[in-house]
Amino acid sequence: VQLQAFGGGLVQPGGSLRLSCAASGSIFSINSMSWYRQAPGKQREVVAVITSGSDTNYADSVKGRFTISRDNARNTVHLQMNSLEPEDTAAYYCNAVVRTTMSSRWYNYWGQGTQVTVSS
Repeated sequence: VQLQAFGGGLVQPGGSLRLSCAASGSIFSINSMSWYRQAPGKQREVVAVITSGSDTNYADSVKGRFTISRDNARNTVHLQMNSLEPEDTAAYYCNAVVRTTMSSRWYNYWGQGTQVTVSS
């Protein structure tokens, strides 16, 4: 199973970016999908989570500004980021909890980081 994340870049404060992450490979089903971020010198933190039933949860720091969504048919998760602030600068990582067969256990998979830089 591979997760490919893309959509990062450089944006001015107040701007917007949309991150996407596509899961591919031997996938039977996907449970939750999430976005995490890690700024230099800081621990990785969860940004947003979406369940298989599309229930969502957000870190307090991004509530009202970020929106997570998923396309189950394409095994894809998106993160729409609006009103970006310099404090949002970090490498963003997608995560998916995947089962590869009907009888297998659930496994965590990670995508490579995509850099988001918010600066004027």
